[in-house]
Amino acid sequence: MRLKSIAAALALAGAATFAHADSFPGGPITWVVNWPAGGGQDTTSRLVAEMLSEKLGVAIAVKNYSGAGGLTGMRELASADPDGHTIGMLGASSIIQQYTTDEPVMLDELAVLSFFGPDPGALTVAGGTPYESLDDYVMAAKESPSEIINGNDPPGGASYISASILESSLGLEINKVPYSGYAPTVTALLGGEVESATVPVPQVLEHHANGDVRILGVMAGQRHFLAPDIPTFMEQGYDVVAGDFRAVVGPAGIPEDVAAILSEALVAVLSSPEFNAKANAAGYMIEPLGAAEAKMRIMQFDEQVYPVLEQAGLVTNPR
Repeated sequence: MRLKSIAAALALAGAATFAHADSFPGGPITWVVNWPAGGGQDTTSRLVAEMLSEKLGVAIAVKNYSGAGGLTGMRELASADPDGHTIGMLGASSIIQQYTTDEPVMLDELAVLSFFGPDPGALTVAGGTPYESLDDYVMAAKESPSEIINGNDPPGGASYISASILESSLGLEINKVPYSGYAPTVTALLGGEVESATVPVPQVLEHHANGDVRILGVMAGQRHFLAPDIPTFMEQGYDVVAGDFRAVVGPAGIPEDVAAILSEALVAVLSSPEFNAKANAAGYMIEPLGAAEAKMRIMQFDEQVYPVLEQAGLVTNPR
């Protein structure tokens, strides 16, 4: 399958079919998480689902799917009945997979409902490594190409892309070892299986505070609100910006009026002080956007990441 025009695909996502807003929601909602329990996608999904359940007045069951680098869950979501009763979280890896897998879930198979927020990547090293600074790490990687072992997602995943952007931006070669999600990647870092990891800040912040790992730099335009003492790559003289993002989606074909109910409810939840307090306490940056703005953010990411994938030789399903 080849990617259609992004704008046209996203426009189709809200097409009305058969459900009616006056009876929605007519029962429980299933929330699909396309990664194992314990990772960022799982944590943020459960935070939103809990408060969205209260907002809509129906139960929301969160179901985890693992396998194929998150693609198994996305296929489950895209193939669900488009009646608004099955939704889930989409991350950067799902956009990337359009180009890196032969049977991906395409954007025209999904309806974008809202934007949750960005999740910038970071470079973190195990406490037992000799890398005390980002300069130390970069120098070691240049002196010994491919010897530093880095934990990340499978090829095409967000932390894999962060590692690839790190390599291409700074002229490095590191040994990228894939794990099935952020949680097992962090476990590998703590256990000494890998020397570094390129997962987002919240996944390693507690371990950084305990001295078990060291966050050397944040791949963002500004410092992470939970780690104001850790400089960005740019502040340290390295032009590297990378990371994940999250948006809420459903299967394509959700009727416009039902999609509007979901979108408005999601933005209300994400904008509430109560939710922001919980999300910030868990380490997540919130940027609540409605469907139209969320679609634009996804389109912008698509334009940014495709050349990176192409340069890395990962594109098997070109535009």
